[in-house]
Amino acid sequence: MDASQSNLTLYGTPLSQPVRAVIWLLLMKNESFQLTLMNPGSKGAIGTRNPDFLKKNPNGTIPFLKDNEAGIAIAESHAILVYLCRKYNWYDLYPIDPTRSARIDWYLHSHHRGIRDASLAFFAPNVRKDLDFPESFIDTAKKNFGRSLKSLETFWLDKSRFIAGDDVSIADLAAYVEVGQLKPEFTNLFDFKPFPNVKRWLTDMTRINSHDISHISLTILGDISKESPAVEKIIDANKLGYKSIMSNQFDTDKE
Repeated sequence: MDASQSNLTLYGTPLSQPVRAVIWLLLMKNESFQLTLMNPGSKGAIGTRNPDFLKKNPNGTIPFLKDNEAGIAIAESHAILVYLCRKYNWYDLYPIDPTRSARIDWYLHSHHRGIRDASLAFFAPNVRKDLDFPESFIDTAKKNFGRSLKSLETFWLDKSRFIAGDDVSIADLAAYVEVGQLKPEFTNLFDFKPFPNVKRWLTDMTRINSHDISHISLTILGDISKESPAVEKIIDANKLGYKSIMSNQFDTDKE
């Protein structure tokens, strides 16, 4: 089935971390979807603050998923990841047994005031100048991320290969899109040398199916540690990432 005929429409942009987690899941599972590019924070025609989009999703957040087959729409990346795993029986990534999924849920529920702060502390101040975060806000985000990264090192990844055990799960996808974006290979915004378990996990995650395609927008954006990228570079990273993602659906030899 052609992506344009898919029952799934995903609203977002490839440089958005939560959107990228959903893209990665869908590409990994070869599930067709149509990606509709959005402009975060804008009231324009494709903006997340446009009145028409706010009617569908009052918080104006991305990702936003429409399942035309089921006749429903859903926001928030973790809710979308869980929904897709349940809909398509992807129990390898989110087990149906609650005793096995409990650790995944534990991580996902703690993510937004922890690892998610990687974006608020490092990525957004360089890429989303429109947000104009005060220094005190950024400092708090850095502290939250630092504590959470230490927990990732000494607890979540101390005795297992992945966050919820020896098999990858949607918890790893959610965490990696935040932590991994800071690697030297991408934006080069954080030094992971003091975190050997995290470094090992980051390497393991690059071997997961469809990693490179899902993250190609970051590869295009490149190292932003010395200078914030120009708006044109950000736009190009999103557009070229979009083209690669859409053109590589169902390419079984993609990685």
